[in-house]
Amino acid sequence: MKTTNPITKADYPDPDVINAGGVFYMISTTMHFHPGGEILRSYDLINWEHCSYVFDRLDSTDAQRLKGDEHIYGKGMWAASLRFHEGMFYVVFVCNDTHKTYLYKASDIAGPWVKSTIEGFYHDCSLLFDDDRVFLVYGNTDIYLTELNKDLTGPKEGGLQRLLVSDKGNPNLGYEGSHIYKIFGRYYLFLIHSRRDAWRRTESCFSADSLEGEFTGGDVLDDDLGFRNSGIAQGGIVEGPDGVWHSVMFQDSGAVGRLPILVPVSWKKNTEGKPYPVFGEDGKAPHSLTTQSFKPGYNCAPLTGSDDFDYDPAEKFASDKEHYGCFGFKSFWQFNHEPDLSLVGIDKDNKRIWIKTGKTADNIFHAANTLTQRMTFPSCGAEVTIDGSMMNDGDYAGLSAFQGDYMTVGICKECGKLYSEVVTYTNDSGDFWKLGEGPGKTVYREELKENKIRVCLKAVFNDESGDRDIACAGIYEGDALKLIPGEHHLRFRLDHFTGCRFGLCYFSKKTPGGMAFFSEYAKMP
Repeated sequence: MKTTNPITKADYPDPDVINAGGVFYMISTTMHFHPGGEILRSYDLINWEHCSYVFDRLDSTDAQRLKGDEHIYGKGMWAASLRFHEGMFYVVFVCNDTHKTYLYKASDIAGPWVKSTIEGFYHDCSLLFDDDRVFLVYGNTDIYLTELNKDLTGPKEGGLQRLLVSDKGNPNLGYEGSHIYKIFGRYYLFLIHSRRDAWRRTESCFSADSLEGEFTGGDVLDDDLGFRNSGIAQGGIVEGPDGVWHSVMFQDSGAVGRLPILVPVSWKKNTEGKPYPVFGEDGKAPHSLTTQSFKPGYNCAPLTGSDDFDYDPAEKFASDKEHYGCFGFKSFWQFNHEPDLSLVGIDKDNKRIWIKTGKTADNIFHAANTLTQRMTFPSCGAEVTIDGSMMNDGDYAGLSAFQGDYMTVGICKECGKLYSEVVTYTNDSGDFWKLGEGPGKTVYREELKENKIRVCLKAVFNDESGDRDIACAGIYEGDALKLIPGEHHLRFRLDHFTGCRFGLCYFSKKTPGGMAFFSEYAKMP
């Protein structure tokens, strides 16, 4: 199989990859989106498809359910470790909103997954099974190892606990994103950090003969594939057919998010005659590469797509959770937070999704039950038909470029009249962690003659200028698409910490209880 980097062309950050029985599985950070802990499947490390979600709900806190003004944007599930050991799959991750460490186990990658917690908080942790002992490696700047008890509920009393490596004094980003393995009888620890002389992610590797011994090493990849000085790092390594190794890491790619990059890994002898990994080709990540497949000719299902909403979510949840997800919607959809299923559903007879409001909100960030799917690099578009016949005054229903600096196109209702409306929002607070507050800016409005409207959004990432990520909107007038003048600048901000997504959103500024309908969602190139 041949490909060009990045591989999925969509936001799958902090990847961890395993090979179990001739199948590759990859998990990545899903943050605040529900269902969460998405696992992808591949037979060649190039083509990936949805396999399962680890959880539908986590702790159902008010913030996870978007109650009132509470939220978990930029928090939620971070940097999971995926392992297969003695017939069981394991997923470990922390949540920065609950400050807990979660452990999920399943005998089948499709689940059911059994949830428990591990006492303590282990940032960017990596799980290591070593004969009859189990360890977590974790931390930021200072990277620690902690031995767990046999039940995996907390640290083992009297067990091994030590500092492995430190990046103290790094003015940018110290070591984190741990991935530890035992290979060839030795221990290999892979980490992300930044160069000290300038901001640029790099990948490091340290190795030791034993967990009690000294871990030595350094940077193994410092490259950006010619893209915005944006380094490639943080991810797992995995062995494929014929003993060929690769690493799957991510690259910051602007507003579209953090995209997976596939890098070949070879093994050479260091000065001590011990195996040491060599990343890439001549120290560089390849633009194009070839891999072998465990299952030649297999076609993966797409990771994004259109939806005619011609199905019953309850039936699909019971019969086909792989393709329709934990809530019965197609698996490429995720809600912005844990959904309230009493306020969202599908009207199969009319082939449309409906969303009701249960509270008031000033903008889309606090709009519950926003249904999202990832945008793709280098450009993508989507269309949907919106029916505002049951909206209340002060309501807005739209198709959004869902991110900290958002753009929406849709229907608003005021004084009993429906209007087509385009809204943009740019966070000018100066704080990249701060979620935006207050309403967006209306840049276009026109009274509608009917209750329905078909709208379009298109995003272009890294356009011809080389450093801009933009969105633009359109509204159909009959069969003709009317482009709305102006473009909106998209930015990857740490308030969401995720790539831009398409979102079907509906919220009430004045009175909750209205309803909006969305139909004929179509993905465009």
